[in-house]
Parts: sequence; structure tokens; C-alpha cells
Amino acid sequence: MKGRTLVESILSEKIGREVEVGEIIKVNVDVLMVNEVTGPLAFETFEKIGGGEVWNPDSTVLVLDHDIPPSDIKSARMIKRMREFAYKYSIKNFYEIGRGGICHQILYEEGFNIPGHIIVGADSHTCTSGATGALGIGVGSTDAGVILATGKIWLRVPESIKISVKGEMKKWITPKDIILTIIGEVGADGALYKAVEYHGETIRKMSLSGRLTICNMSVEMGAKTGIIPPDEKAIKYAEKQGYRVSSMDLKDAKYVEEYEFYADEVEPVVSIHPRVDNVKPARELENIEIDQAVIGSCTNGRIEDLRIAAEVVKNKKINSRVRLIVTPASMKVYRKALKEGLLEIFIDAGGIVTCPTCGVCLGMSHGVLSEGEVAIATTNRNFIGRMGHKDSKVYLASPATVAASALTGRITDPRDVI
Repeated sequence: MKGRTLVESILSEKIGREVEVGEIIKVNVDVLMVNEVTGPLAFETFEKIGGGEVWNPDSTVLVLDHDIPPSDIKSARMIKRMREFAYKYSIKNFYEIGRGGICHQILYEEGFNIPGHIIVGADSHTCTSGATGALGIGVGSTDAGVILATGKIWLRVPESIKISVKGEMKKWITPKDIILTIIGEVGADGALYKAVEYHGETIRKMSLSGRLTICNMSVEMGAKTGIIPPDEKAIKYAEKQGYRVSSMDLKDAKYVEEYEFYADEVEPVVSIHPRVDNVKPARELENIEIDQAVIGSCTNGRIEDLRIAAEVVKNKKINSRVRLIVTPASMKVYRKALKEGLLEIFIDAGGIVTCPTCGVCLGMSHGVLSEGEVAIATTNRNFIGRMGHKDSKVYLASPATVAASALTGRITDPRDVI
């Protein structure tokens, strides 16, 4: 048997034979996820091709997260459609407002991201699921509608890129700094329709939370998916859900490209509007003033992220010209942050805390930017108009860098305020 990459191994196991790069195959899906923006369109496709019964209600996940609570009638209607579909087809994995969170966090928290499973989501950041060794694939609503009816998807087997990260991360360097550094080198189109495999001691030492950040932003390189070989942390995660899995042998795997990065050389960095791959050290951008600082999203809204940000702003005050918006990735994270006193720290500093939502990230609600305004955020995209007006700007950074910038009113290396 020839050496296979992780994605090739997963797909080969699924169809019962060796797959070839570039081959188009039909595979069974383990989990399908839709949100209130993509779900209603998927339901239309499902009904047009016959409707009937949902392929597997227990493997279907419906999440309300993009405009929560709804800010207008259009959003309210989409949410109502999600509820109606969930009730009609007895979908138990329906995450109502106040009982769930952002879809990619829910897939992780609720135990859906089993190593070796195929997780399909009608959202481009479904690659987040690769943090545990699952194959996370983002699709459009039409594909999601077909999966609702059949449980199957057509895929072209992607080439794979190997990215190795070695060494120890220095104080105030986070997984977000690592992945932004990688994107700055590989480029926004450097991994088009490729699977990005992450290796190296830095990745192995990283928590699952940190790995979620890494895999989440793989699509910002154009990747089909991002994935990390399952190790003892991912295996333990699977065991908690009742699954027995093992690590995979990748020693003879063939990659189309390989990169090496050294964590001890990484600095706090910032992605400069409007290109995610225009990445520079925060200290080179300290003259850029900001109006808004955002901590949260599917990229950096987990408890580890909130702890880091709270450590930076504790017993300090946000700059008088800055709005600090904190968005926990889920209600579980929200409750944990509340219990630990983190939310009080943010509020005492002069910030606000929203419910779990994608609204801030894509300029849908909770922090829309006006013309000429500048935000620094822990989110994953910063193209023109992403967070509001087309003449606003968004810079991307780690929770530590965003928190530090909120204190000073300009882009700031966290090491300069601690």
C-alpha cells in the first residue's frame, strides 16, 4: 500500500479502496451542519428533489448563530424556518438561541468532530473541525440540501500541503499569531483546493482550542480543508463521545508542497486590511489608530482566548475613543467566563459582552462599522466591507494584541502594555 496523506487515508477508508488525487468520488457524510443563513436555502433544495425523510436526523445539526437575536424581519423569518424544519423532521441537534453558540464551536463542544469522520457544513469555516483529525468540508446550500436527502457528497480528492511548526511559543504569542504568520508566507491563494496538514512539536503541544484556531483559518489560504493528525488529545476527545480511534501512519505520505515554521521566531502579528495575507509585526503598525476592538468569533471566542484578553485588560481601562466588544463562541464558554469573573473584568474595563453570534464578524449586527472607522479583531476575514461600510477597515490579530490595542487606542504589541 502506498503512503497516504491524512485526507487520502480518511477518504480511502470511507469508500473501501485507495483513492487517487484529482479523482472525483462519492462518499457518505457523518455529520451535516447548517445555520440560519444557509439552512433555508438547503431546505428548498431538499424539498425540490423529493423531500421525504431527512437522511439521518441524528447526524443533522441545525445552529442559529449569524444574526442572534434577529435584528430584522428577514433574519427572524430565516430563524423561524429553521425551527419549523427541526420540529417537522425531529432533528434533536437543533441549537436554539441561548442554548448553543457559533456553529463551529458547537460541532466541537457537542462532540461531533470525531477523528476520521467527514463533517460537512454549509459554512466556509467548517475546516475548523480538522483540529481533532476530522475532515471538515464547507459547502454551499445546494450541496447541503442534497446531503439532507441522501447523506452523500461528491468530492474531488485534494492534493495535500504539509506545514510543520517547531519550537516553543514565547509569552504572549498565540496560535492566532502562528496561523497569521503561516498565511503571510503561503498566501491567500497558496493552497487552492488543497488539504493543509499541520505537523510539528508546536502543534502537538497545542491545546485542542488552539488547534481550532489554526484549522479555522486554513480556508483563508484557499484550502479545501485544514487538518491535524489525531494524537492522544484528539483520541481522548473521541473516547469521551464513545468512539475508539487510533493515530494514523503518515510516514510515507506524499505532499505537493512542504513548509517549516519556527514558533520561537514568531512575533505578535497583524493582518492588514484588506488582505489576510498582508501580515506584519504589530510594532510596525503602532501608528494606526482604532475605533473598535473585537474579541470573539469561531476563530478566537473560546475560554482560553477570553482568559488571555482578560489578563491584558484586568484593572485597566479601555481607551476613551475605543469600543471593546467581547463575543464568547458559545453559551458554555459564556457561562464559564462568567463563573471565572472574566466578563466582569471586560465590563469593568469599559467593554461590553454580547451573546454568542457571528454578527460582529461579518457586519451583520452587534458592532457594524461606519465609513472611515477602523477595527482590530480576532476574527478571520478583513476584506472590504467585511464588518460594515466599504470605507471601513479591519485588522486581524490575536486576543492579546486586540486587548492591548483596546487599551491604547492604536495597534499595540501586547508586550508593550503588560
